[in-house]
Amino acid sequence: MTRLSNSIKLCFAVLSLACLWNCKESVDTSARYVFSENTVLSYLEKHEAYSSYVDVLRHVNISVLSDSKVSQLLSARGVYTVFAPNNKAIQEYLESLVEEGLITEPSWDSFTNEHKLDSIRKVIVYNSIIDGGDEVDAVFYTANFPKDKDEFILGTLNDKKLSVRKPINQPDSIYINDDCPVSVKERDILVINGIIHQVEKVIAPKDVTAASYIQECLDAKKDGFLACFRVIQACGLLDTLGKVRDEKYEELYQTGQIKDLEGMTSYGFAEGNIASAPKHRLYGFTIFAEPDDYWRSVGIDPQAPDLLKKLMQWIITNHQYSDEDKFTTDEKYDSEDNLLYQWITYHILPMRIPKGKLVFHVNEYGYNLTRPEVYSIPVYEFYTTMGKRRLFKLIESGASNGVYINRFPITDNGRHGSGEEIGCDPDKVGSRIEVESSLAILNDMTNCNVYPISAPISYDDKTRDNFQKNRIRFDGMSLFPEAMNNDIRLKKASEERYKHVLIPNTVRSYNYFENMQQNSDMNFVYYNAWNDDWCNLHRDEMKAVGRFEVMFKLPPVPRRGTYEVRYKVLANANRGVAQIYFGSDPEKLPVTGIPMDLTMDCRNELDAKKVGWEDDNPGDDDYTAEIDKRMRNNGYMKGPQSINSNDGTERGKNDRENIRHIFVRQTLDPNETYYIKLKSVLDSDRKEFYMDFIEYVAKEIYDNPEKPEDIW
Repeated sequence: MTRLSNSIKLCFAVLSLACLWNCKESVDTSARYVFSENTVLSYLEKHEAYSSYVDVLRHVNISVLSDSKVSQLLSARGVYTVFAPNNKAIQEYLESLVEEGLITEPSWDSFTNEHKLDSIRKVIVYNSIIDGGDEVDAVFYTANFPKDKDEFILGTLNDKKLSVRKPINQPDSIYINDDCPVSVKERDILVINGIIHQVEKVIAPKDVTAASYIQECLDAKKDGFLACFRVIQACGLLDTLGKVRDEKYEELYQTGQIKDLEGMTSYGFAEGNIASAPKHRLYGFTIFAEPDDYWRSVGIDPQAPDLLKKLMQWIITNHQYSDEDKFTTDEKYDSEDNLLYQWITYHILPMRIPKGKLVFHVNEYGYNLTRPEVYSIPVYEFYTTMGKRRLFKLIESGASNGVYINRFPITDNGRHGSGEEIGCDPDKVGSRIEVESSLAILNDMTNCNVYPISAPISYDDKTRDNFQKNRIRFDGMSLFPEAMNNDIRLKKASEERYKHVLIPNTVRSYNYFENMQQNSDMNFVYYNAWNDDWCNLHRDEMKAVGRFEVMFKLPPVPRRGTYEVRYKVLANANRGVAQIYFGSDPEKLPVTGIPMDLTMDCRNELDAKKVGWEDDNPGDDDYTAEIDKRMRNNGYMKGPQSINSNDGTERGKNDRENIRHIFVRQTLDPNETYYIKLKSVLDSDRKEFYMDFIEYVAKEIYDNPEKPEDIW
């Protein structure tokens, strides 16, 4: 589909929506919707209020690789959302540069350095435009802006995400990046290649790293997270929190050494389709912190000179560690062996997680994307923390009233249950992430978010025991912080450049995912699957094509014990056959069992017989349990009931394409790092490795005679 046809469709779509809104709203919205044969540029040129902005647009190149100007871009077909600063906003921005000492007078003639002049112009332009590409629905009118404190799905021309603030009790007030007001009258201006919103302040986010932001707070003794930030500084973590992007990857991409993959689709290969390589390799962090008010409530002053000693004593007194942990309690806080270091790093994940991606509500049982705010069964993510490798759980359900850390609820998990949370023991509630709090720092730093939490967190024995007593199902993409940091994972966009993402090959170009190694005879592609109805966890999947050999570093287990490790497959004929290797020495991984046939599809009766598959009998739970037992004896399980479909059908456990392969049953140790390697045994460069999720399941769950493992 061309951008021209998209633009025509866009006009009709937004006209229809405008009519619908006029029927629903009592406010006169006639001034908000302007339909004409103008492009973004021609509309701006016709209105004197934007003359300064138009002048800047004519001076800025589209990119470092192009001599074309952004003004030319906005006069061509496309789908652009433009936050156009009026003349007053640009003049006030120049005045702010005078106050900063960058220029002497608030005029463009005051710039004596051409490089500085070019940089300032780019700040104004690149932060004001979102290019929706070829997607008709990627134009953002105010009715479809993100929720308060959330970010837009797509980035601006400089690949930055803009956020939205909607003050309570001010229904018409909208701010971009917290402090740039969108004009109440001059907004939602529809043109043939996009939409224009006038802003009354230039959008000019400061590229502040977590390290510099925290240092500023420390210097000013700013209340809020002062105790947390003092510990971070004492533990020597500021250098790490200063990382923003991988400059070596940046150079390789800009010089064309990182190439896209042509011909790859979700169904195999097709001429003309492209899996795009990421533009950047960014670093990021998320800090979950007890606020200063909490510390005052337990008698600890965040500003006290002996704060670190008092916190150390509090950790010891309240047993905020495991008896199996080995640590020191001296003042060498920057040592990984130090208890304070181990405690604070359990509060930090090595990825920047936006508010809307703490957990993913997509296709869980009972959930429907047409009612996105109505949650059903618990949805969770397992991650590995910074510092010593430990498990960290984020979870939200219809009953939880928010996202929690390390919550372990009681669920209605019988064969005929709803799967929903029906209660939670007081000692398993966990800590609520206070995303709505004014303390939440979500858009101030380029590489970090900080969330206040309702209760202290630590990897103590109670937490480890709770992990051990629950099935640990982790999405394959949760293994890779880079997927979150670079906005790859579950991006809500179906355009091809976001739908299929090529992860650069470890051998041929660059090791993009630190926790993954590939051989040279394969291509690894992440399939976003947004708006596609796959019965995968969160719909998305990973696939490697070719004579693949790929290895992943896995999360730690919580306790030493016997575990099953399971690998879920959504089978079809495009898949390959892989030999699995599993162990703790990546150079000498032992083989586990016979090769795994990823094509095994129980819609085929021959495969069903091999697996032992029969459909559940709703009227005979005992017989259904026997089916499950037979499959387990053969090394297989049905897919979980918790993964559903949004096409009106319930697929879940009785979907014959979904099979869990039990490939390991052995003793695992929390102090070991485990790896899984999959190697193709077929002489074909057109067969797929496939990955959705992996499970760790302790023996007391899968082999419990009193309480069999649930179907969810």
